[in-house]
Amino acid sequence: MSEDILSKIVRMRREDIDRLGLNFGIEIPERRRGGHTEFLGNAGAILEVKRASPSKGDIAPDLDPVALATTYAEAHAQAVSVLTEGNFFKGSLRDLIAVADLMERRRQQGLHACAVLRKDFLLFEDEIDIAYRCGADAVLLIARILDDEQLVKMARRAQKFGIQAFVEVREKDDFRKLNLVLEALGDAAAKTVVAGVNSRDLATFHTDPLVPASVRSKLPAKAVFESGILTPADAAYARSLGFTGILVGEAVAKNPPLAKEVVGAFEAGCENARGKFWKKFAERKVLKHIHASSNVTCHCEEQSDEAIFGKNRPLVKICGITRVEDGLLAAELGADMLGFVFSTTKRLTTETFVRSFKERLLRLARNDNQNGCLACSIPLLVGVITDPNSEEGKTAIKLAQEGVLDAVQFHGVDPLNLECHCEHEVRSNLPYYCAARIGEASDFEYVANLRKNGEPRILLDAKVEGIPGGTGKTIPESLLLEKAGNIPFWLAGGITPENVGAICEKFHPELIDVSSGVEDAPGIKDRKKLQELFKKIEK
Repeated sequence: MSEDILSKIVRMRREDIDRLGLNFGIEIPERRRGGHTEFLGNAGAILEVKRASPSKGDIAPDLDPVALATTYAEAHAQAVSVLTEGNFFKGSLRDLIAVADLMERRRQQGLHACAVLRKDFLLFEDEIDIAYRCGADAVLLIARILDDEQLVKMARRAQKFGIQAFVEVREKDDFRKLNLVLEALGDAAAKTVVAGVNSRDLATFHTDPLVPASVRSKLPAKAVFESGILTPADAAYARSLGFTGILVGEAVAKNPPLAKEVVGAFEAGCENARGKFWKKFAERKVLKHIHASSNVTCHCEEQSDEAIFGKNRPLVKICGITRVEDGLLAAELGADMLGFVFSTTKRLTTETFVRSFKERLLRLARNDNQNGCLACSIPLLVGVITDPNSEEGKTAIKLAQEGVLDAVQFHGVDPLNLECHCEHEVRSNLPYYCAARIGEASDFEYVANLRKNGEPRILLDAKVEGIPGGTGKTIPESLLLEKAGNIPFWLAGGITPENVGAICEKFHPELIDVSSGVEDAPGIKDRKKLQELFKKIEK
């Protein structure tokens, strides 16, 4: 097998240490020169001094670490992360010393001083000593590259010096290691350990903003969303998930004035209903893939990177539910979402129907799953709206705010340009996601804008002028292949039992949204077509 990026970084770092020592040939202070600032003592942003990366190459090769850290401090970042790895990130212990000295001067002058994190691929306990003497207030410990004993020893060494251990987790076994650290440090762990989950897979350097969402509930109170924060909207999204901090590198290193906006967006946000929806969806995705690969009823405490990134069975949304029997059958077959249309089409539903259906679904699920997993057996319920100002749209929004619906699907509605009674809630506490109608290459500009607005997933549907959805038309394959990009996406439009296998094989959508393809008439689902659809997906 070829060597992945993380393994190569660690191998080359070991070679450098063998040749140059743990100080990499750099003269370091004999003793620490300054005081200590608690790492993530308050919720906030950790901004990075970062010259390069393995995935992007040079980012800001000529940056002045002191000038950049000053900008971060003036933006009121909670911490500055200083990369000291030299081969791929072009960092140095000299940068760490310079930034730590700057923060000590700011403390003495009564100015805002950030905590300083040494970010590197640390492997040895004595590297904690060196980081402390260089002025670090915290050290990154990557669980993935350290065995149990070494990780615990390094966390204890950090505790001995009174600095924080920032333990990065991502894979299933990383969480076990994190728990070992928390147990080893006991009551002191709440003060001395911060957990971080990286949206970037260090083996491939692919990022996915739903990875942190899927594991937030497994982390201690102080937790950091790492990587993938490119805009203030991304920062707000991370905050909506309940993270205490964000770690931002490339975006602010390349564009320092952005620091203030990112810090402000994160600090102005809070955990909210939108974030809770994305956590619920992300957790469901992981559990569904685990169950699909197991003969055991439920492994809801298990997690694997393959479950998050693997191109397994897509999740399924059956949309346009107007009859109880159709919705219950879809749920029984394994639907992950059920869509209810709140728009003046032949699939229009009502508040009374949705409330009644939700009650019946919950009652049946509890009876059928007394020893099972309700989180997996009950589909998420979504209200599809095309006009938030219409009575139908307002009804769906109300049901989502009350928790009857799990989310609203804005179908062709731009959340940035809403002018309706729900504008404040949309921007803060309404669970929603967006659908973009795609008919030509220029339509992907809207998709790009949604992604910049912090939308972790976007449903791509075929555009037919004058018809909002359920058209039976597909998006041109050439457009999807050329424009969809590497971020997982959801796909709607013309999906049927006959073509679903080929579509999943070719495009690997994370979720497919099916409506007219399993109908006898608008809103009337065909039992055999539904059964055949799920049968084809399972193959």
